[in-house]
Amino acid sequence: MIEESFSEVYKKFKIRYYQNVFAQAPDRELSLTTMEAFCAEIIGALDNPTINEFASFINISSPNATYRVNSLIQKGYIEKVQSETDKREYHLRVTDKYYKYYNISQSYVDTVLERVKKRCSREDIEAFDRVLCTMKEELMPEVEFKHH
Repeated sequence: MIEESFSEVYKKFKIRYYQNVFAQAPDRELSLTTMEAFCAEIIGALDNPTINEFASFINISSPNATYRVNSLIQKGYIEKVQSETDKREYHLRVTDKYYKYYNISQSYVDTVLERVKKRCSREDIEAFDRVLCTMKEELMPEVEFKHH
């Protein structure tokens, strides 16, 4: 039962995200390829990684990562920011353009969470929060990444 419920919730979030991507596609000045969109989303989730950290996380070579990053920089979705502590190092950061055009899933997450808050008791919400925290902190080691 829990397997089916969890799978269905995950699928619904994913499908809603794709609905929004396709619905907004005609309004975009420069569309990204699917791989570029995934790369930009990963860079945003990794919270300002270096190219090597990005490459390592998705298990590709540094030259391949550099190629992908440069394409995203050219299109204005990613920027390189020099490290304040080590001037030889650069971190990748998604731009406002990325958030404007591609971070469209957060509003749906917010909508669903508002519905949860209206529908569920405080105790249920606190229990749900504990389960989610356990999932993100302990049960998903394959997608662990550092936060700066």
